Parts: sequence; structure tokens; C-alpha cells
Amino acid sequence: MNGDWSGWLARWTEAGLIDAATAERIRAFERGHAHSTRLRWPVVVALAFGGLMVSGGVLLFVAAHWDGLSPAQRFGLVILLVGGFHVAGAVIAERFHGLSVTLHGIGTAALGGGLALAGQIFNLDEHWPGGIMMWAAGAAVAWTVLRQTPQLVLTALLVPAWISGEWMVATHGLATPGAGPVLAAGLFLLALAYFTAVRRFDDAAARRAIFWAGGIALLPLAAFLAFIVVESPGWRHYPSSVPREVLGATVAVAAPLVLAYWLRRSRAWMNAAAAAWVIALCVLGRFDADLPHFVWWAAGAVGLVAWGVAEGRSERINMGAAMFAATVIAFYFSQVMDKLGRSASLVGLGVLFLAGGWALERMRRRLVQQAQGTA
Repeated sequence: MNGDWSGWLARWTEAGLIDAATAERIRAFERGHAHSTRLRWPVVVALAFGGLMVSGGVLLFVAAHWDGLSPAQRFGLVILLVGGFHVAGAVIAERFHGLSVTLHGIGTAALGGGLALAGQIFNLDEHWPGGIMMWAAGAAVAWTVLRQTPQLVLTALLVPAWISGEWMVATHGLATPGAGPVLAAGLFLLALAYFTAVRRFDDAAARRAIFWAGGIALLPLAAFLAFIVVESPGWRHYPSSVPREVLGATVAVAAPLVLAYWLRRSRAWMNAAAAAWVIALCVLGRFDADLPHFVWWAAGAVGLVAWGVAEGRSERINMGAAMFAATVIAFYFSQVMDKLGRSASLVGLGVLFLAGGWALERMRRRLVQQAQGTA
């Protein structure tokens, strides 16, 4: 019960282990004492920043002294890095749970460095995606045992990193023209599945972690997808029937949809609609005209806004509005600005920011209010 106890309390009530009145008294008691156990945000920031600094310092220390260590010392150091932080986290768990979570997170992060060092010690064959796969497996096992947020976030990031690495190796570092769009489409759909996963986990911290992981990655991955679909060398003249690319495209679309179904159940049909939108975008990428791309991205942004209104989620409305604004700005820079003089283009850009931003913000606020009324 190291995370959100309310989920466990609901399960016990449904199983008949406690009655509803007892459950409500427990909730009232915990609400009354929440101020004494909940970490304040300065403490959370301090723990997160301290964990990052310790991880970076340990890695720098190992890198600086690695050549001067004997093989036995190197192997002992690897074991200490991987296991020492977990042991410390277990020892301090009863005294300071937040610090225990931080130490366990550092230990899971150190597993990646330990795997790389072990491969160097024993001169194992180099296949870097395999190292990420073992790191992801270790993070998944740690999350299964500990049920803590850092392990979940690492698993959610390392599994797609491993699959992406295998794809890059198979396509010779994305040198194949069709490899880039496949990778970009899969990562974008996966980030969207994370971003729209709000009700699957019992632990509220897990829900927030997955949501933020998807939300932070969504806009950069959208830009990556838009760029690589249009600018990938030879993509427009490359045959799409190559078995390797067909298999990769199938995994890129199917894997995020399976995850979305697990996270959202019957409401995953909206993720399927987003996947159809991405497939259509990749089809448009094979044509020379640029205007349909901007129109399609604007339509996708409007669709994300409508998705947020339908499910009462204001963050999707905000994300859709940001994507729409980015699409309009990109269209102005690529299609309009070079056709005007220097002063006219700057005036037009200023008017676009002022008038367009004002209109978009008014519409966004109205839709957020509507979404909050349907939530």
C-alpha cells in the first residue's frame, strides 16, 4: 500500500471485507490527517532534484575512475550500484517513505548503467537495444514488486525505447526511407495513449505520471511526425509493400491500440480514430502538395479538442488548441511569409499572433467551460 490507499479501500469494500460505513470513516480520518503525511511540493522537488544529482554524480564518478579499477572492483561496483540504493530504500522505508521511493528510483535508473558496465566487463557482443530491453524488464519487475511511480515511468519510457532501438538497428539507423515515418507514427500514437489514460490505475500518482509522460512527449512527437512524413529522403518514391516496413507499420499502429484498449476499454475507439488519422497523414506524405498536410493537421487538432469536450478533459482541449496554433504558424512561415515583403510579413505575423491568439483563447476558454460542465 505504498501509493494511493483509496484504490485498495474501494477493492476491500467491493469484496465485502469492510462495510461502506467503515470505509467512509476511514476516508474521513485520512482526510483529517492528510496534512501530516502528504509531502509538500518543496520536499517533492528536493527529493526529485536530489535523486537526479546523485544519479549523475555516481555516473560521473564511475566514468572518471573506471580505467583505474580492476575487473573485480568493477564488478563489485556494478553490484553496489544496482543493489545498494534498493537496500537503502528498503531500510529507510518506514522512516521516510518519500526518500525510500527516491532511492528505489535511483537504483532502478542505475540498473541501466550496470548493464552497460557488465557488458563491457565481460566483453559481450554489442547490441544496444538488448541492453535497453533488460533495463526495461528490470524496471517492470521493480514496479510489479514496489508499485512505485518512478519504476512505472521508467518502464513506460524504456519499453518503447527498446522497440525503437530494434527498429533502428533493423533499418540501419533509419537509413531506409520508410523507416522514419513508421517510427514517428508509432511513438506519436503511444504518447497519445499515455496522454488519454486517466482512469485505469488505482493509484492516482500512477495516473498522473503516465498522463504527464504522454503530455510532455506529444507535441515534440507531433512535430517529429509532421517533419519526417514530409521531409524523409526518398519516402515519396519508396514502395510501401516491403515486408519489413509492413510489419513495422502494423506494430506501430497495433501496439498503441492494444495499450489504449487496456487503459480505456470501450472508449478506445477514439484512439482507433486517431490511428486512422495518422495512417491518412502518412498517405498524404507520399504526395508533393503541402497544403493538404496543413489542412489535415488542423483537422486533427480540432478532433483532439472535440475529444476533450466529449470526455470532459480540459487538457486535451488545451493540447488541441496548441497544435492548431502551431499548424497555423507553420503554414504562415512556409506558405505565406516568403511571398510578402519583410515589413509586410512581420506585420502579418504580428496580426496573426494578436488577433488569432485572442480568438483562439476565447474559443479555448468557452470549450474548457463546456468540458468542465460535462465532466
